[in-house]
Amino acid sequence: MTKPYVRLNKDDAAVLLVDHQTGLLSLVRDIDPDKFKNNVLALADLAKYFNLPTILTTSFEDGPNGPLVPELKEIFPDAPYIARPGQINAWDNEDFLTAVKATGKKQLIVAGVVTEVCVAFPVLSVLAEGYEVFVVADASGTFNEMTRNAAWARMEAAGAQMMTWFGTACELHRDWRNDVEGLGALFSNHIPDYRNLINSYTTLTSK
Repeated sequence: MTKPYVRLNKDDAAVLLVDHQTGLLSLVRDIDPDKFKNNVLALADLAKYFNLPTILTTSFEDGPNGPLVPELKEIFPDAPYIARPGQINAWDNEDFLTAVKATGKKQLIVAGVVTEVCVAFPVLSVLAEGYEVFVVADASGTFNEMTRNAAWARMEAAGAQMMTWFGTACELHRDWRNDVEGLGALFSNHIPDYRNLINSYTTLTSK
């Protein structure tokens, strides 16, 4: 049976950025590294644009996983930041669990590295708790396409919705008339071709 359309709601959504660490990013091979980092920062920027509660977490920073990507800490200087001492599944960490529940949101937008572990494990855990989960596929990365596809299939089978950062932004925004310039700037900053559209639009509307 096909699941009914569940639409993202900016008033009931929070963002979980899981293990976007400098060491782990070096493992990502299913997407071009530069594009991947752009997508991660685009997701972060849209979370800030829509004022979504955002939680940052890392795993075993003192080991080979490395520290959090510094740009994320710069974008969210005041966000909950949970450096897990060893738990592989972020949901096994009491501070992370508490931070997620403290948002009061029922929709969770999730991305991380690597997809089949750092993303899939907490996604499956929060789905079991009754949350609606939206996985941002292009801001999550792993070793290869086979590994990625297996992770996507597992999460989808459990009820997660697979999305992209661009689709996430559009679904949250709902209507261009809410803010053409703001959303246009967000897209222009992360999609070079979209900048051409916005430049054309601003040229026409400024006459």
